[in-house]
Amino acid sequence: MDTASTPDLVKHSMSPPPPPPRRASWVFIAIAALIITSFATLRGNWSGLFSLESASKMVDLFTSFFPLETDPRFLKKVAWATVETIAISFLGTLLALVFAMVIAIPAAGMNGTAMRKVSRGLLNFLRAVPELVWASMLVIAAGLGPFPGTLALAFHTAGVLGRLIADALENAPPEPYAALRRNGASAVTAFAYGTLPVVLPQIASYTLYRWENNIRAAAVLGVIGAGGLGQLLYYHLSLLQYRDTGTVLVAMILLVAIVDTASAKLNSRMAA
Repeated sequence: MDTASTPDLVKHSMSPPPPPPRRASWVFIAIAALIITSFATLRGNWSGLFSLESASKMVDLFTSFFPLETDPRFLKKVAWATVETIAISFLGTLLALVFAMVIAIPAAGMNGTAMRKVSRGLLNFLRAVPELVWASMLVIAAGLGPFPGTLALAFHTAGVLGRLIADALENAPPEPYAALRRNGASAVTAFAYGTLPVVLPQIASYTLYRWENNIRAAAVLGVIGAGGLGQLLYYHLSLLQYRDTGTVLVAMILLVAIVDTASAKLNSRMAA
């Protein structure tokens, strides 16, 4: 190495790092301003939230759930509502996956810009409308019961899964698809054997995660008469039957825990 250049190298290595770009500073300032504004617009009795009186009332409500109602007839009703909640969430997620795959392919830009915009707009609409609103409209059309709840989950979840799947398809490496097309494969065959296997683990992970969320959402939809544990919870809570309510809450907690454990095991097996 030329010894004459050594001082320049030392000087360069000892020079301070370049300052951060001005754009990053403005982004940080904008985020900080958004956080401050959000807290400033939250109106509520913060002191009452953390007061001893409020804590005592919450403890009294919690203790009123115990001892749990263990009448065999009521437990049978809770068990059936649990099965109904699983069915609503599972079928809703399954239908959503089918709808999402149909919409996600054009939304990924595979059929031209116009089709991409229309598909993306449809996905935005589906996921922008909450499950509770979907269920309220479908209950009017189809009546009370698990059927409107299942469709409500399917519509909203299709929008969420469709956006995630479309992004995964866009970010998939194009080489396998292009190689199959160059060798005479049709577009459908090239997609099925070149692109889909690459993104399939992501799709499975997204679907399992949304199923977990739909378990909780199915319980909430029961409030408007869409069946399952949520309907049972709302009924007994509105009648101030706290022991019955406690039993339903425990069933909901156990159901979420079981689904979460099963989902984690499936994800670990797919990642292995």
